[in-house]
Amino acid sequence: MLLLSIDTSIRGCSVAVHNETGLLAAYDLFTDKSSSAMLTTLMRDSVAHAGFKLADVDAIVVAKGPGSYTGLRVGVSTAKGLCYALDKPLIAINTLQAMALQLAPFFPEHLLCPMIDARRMEVYAAVLDDNNAFVQETQAVIMNENSFEDLLADRQVVFFGDGAAKCKPILEKHSNAIFPAIDIKPSARTIGQLGTIAFQNAQFQDVASFEPYYLKDFMSPAPRKASTLVQ
Repeated sequence: MLLLSIDTSIRGCSVAVHNETGLLAAYDLFTDKSSSAMLTTLMRDSVAHAGFKLADVDAIVVAKGPGSYTGLRVGVSTAKGLCYALDKPLIAINTLQAMALQLAPFFPEHLLCPMIDARRMEVYAAVLDDNNAFVQETQAVIMNENSFEDLLADRQVVFFGDGAAKCKPILEKHSNAIFPAIDIKPSARTIGQLGTIAFQNAQFQDVASFEPYYLKDFMSPAPRKASTLVQ
């Protein structure tokens, strides 16, 4: 088994290569427009660094979202293009579930709430236990003082990701709310970990019909009125 994993859920991109023994190679680049400018280069380099060619890959694993509309479109379209070109199956992994996997070993018996910024006071969030099982499914949450209070009443919840910072002033009054001082970003490393399990269970997507998990409709800004020329 050889898997190439891609995550472009937020600004930048992350690529990883796994086999049945674990992680073989990985690259992370979190800069503006890097998902469109550098993704194909990072994929090629990561596979070569692992000692293989793209044709050797058995499946393509992609972060399906939620996240940035543009980023998800770039990642999914690239993954689908590879699947068509190489005649390989497609595996799709929830971005938030893979983020939770990064912290699970450090917070046993805690609930984990990865958050991705969705602008204003809205976040994309899910709640998972330390076995990576969903306690609350992925949703778009408009934060207020009552958010997550049912869980915080009797469980310690770890909030993290780029959406957690704006939620901290609202939730930190709860003694069970934990905000670790570490920057957790979506990563192809854990996308590939979950992709390995999906591959073993033959959980493949239909390449032709698969679409990113945007979670909510795209809202484009209203066009600006043309300025009036002063005579």
